[in-house]
Amino acid sequence: MSTTTQEKTDTYTIDATDRTLGRVASEAAHALLGKRSAQYAKNRAHPITVVVENANKLHLTTRRKQGKVYTRYTGYPGGLRETRMDEMIEKRGIEEVVRKTIDGMIPRNKLRAPRMKNLVVKA
Repeated sequence: MSTTTQEKTDTYTIDATDRTLGRVASEAAHALLGKRSAQYAKNRAHPITVVVENANKLHLTTRRKQGKVYTRYTGYPGGLRETRMDEMIEKRGIEEVVRKTIDGMIPRNKLRAPRMKNLVVKA
């Protein structure tokens, strides 16, 4: 006699229209961590899907678009690569900017990847 408990997935929707990137990302990260759930446990990735809608209607100033620089290291000598936010929006879309911002607000541990899989960003 085996009993399996199926956890239902809750969906949390955030409308990004005329809101700043940081406030939307902070709200999404808070929900992904499970802190909006009554069954919150910091050692568990909760089955909560967070949907960020209207990401292309975010309020982004031109100073932020041209001033924010994303850096990554290729692993080779002299391999520090820099990309401005406006270049990233052109190449990969606003969805990637929102995803990277929320990813930076999630703790760096084994639960980071399963939590980020529950994020959906729609332009």
